[in-house]
Amino acid sequence: MRLGSITIDPRYHGPPATGNGGYVCGRLAHFVDHPLAVRLQVPPPLDVALEARQTDEGIALMRDDVEVARAWRDAPRVDVPPPPTAEQAEAAAKRFVGLHSHPYPGCFVCGPDREDGDGLRIFPGPVTGRDLVASTWTPAANVSNGDGHVAPEFLWAALDCPGGYAFPQTRERAAVLGEMCADVQGAPRIGEPCVLIGWQISADGRRHFTGTAIFGESGSCLAVARATWFEVRGDSTTPQ
Repeated sequence: MRLGSITIDPRYHGPPATGNGGYVCGRLAHFVDHPLAVRLQVPPPLDVALEARQTDEGIALMRDDVEVARAWRDAPRVDVPPPPTAEQAEAAAKRFVGLHSHPYPGCFVCGPDREDGDGLRIFPGPVTGRDLVASTWTPAANVSNGDGHVAPEFLWAALDCPGGYAFPQTRERAAVLGEMCADVQGAPRIGEPCVLIGWQISADGRRHFTGTAIFGESGSCLAVARATWFEVRGDSTTPQ
């Protein structure tokens, strides 16, 4: 059954010519009212119509006969570490390795080449004395859902990149998102100061399992995700 059509605007790219993984996953989350897991089968293309179809397992995102992504009902089931303070997260963001060397500097979420009000400019850097990365984030008006809060696809996007910098190998080579599962319990207000964290759960060769979370100004956890990342070799947007 056809659910609808999705077109990823080029503004929302991660690697060049490819949709930011978290954003694409979040677009699929619009079709359900429960936590969702999404597996990216191929790099999501930009500026082309993709069809979301209901399947026996969940949702398939198709470009003609090519399956771009598949999604199913699931929950992250991760133990969320306590967040650092906003001051600690702000200091960590200044240590973000991508400020000096970034494989995808135009990434909508964590690219330092994006201006305020364009990209999210989330810079997950290491927190002193802890095995996690963190960043502050104050959502701008251009990520609103229309009622003064952040739209779901941008929360999924914000939960994406901190996981990709939660393991030390990302200082040496790029990594791409393979799968993401998120549970969004609340959305921050536009202009609300937030703290984001990312941590590695485990690793298996070039495959890394991570957790991420968003905390609102009050310190409450608004959204959490787990993800699978793959290190890539060379100038690529897919594992090799």
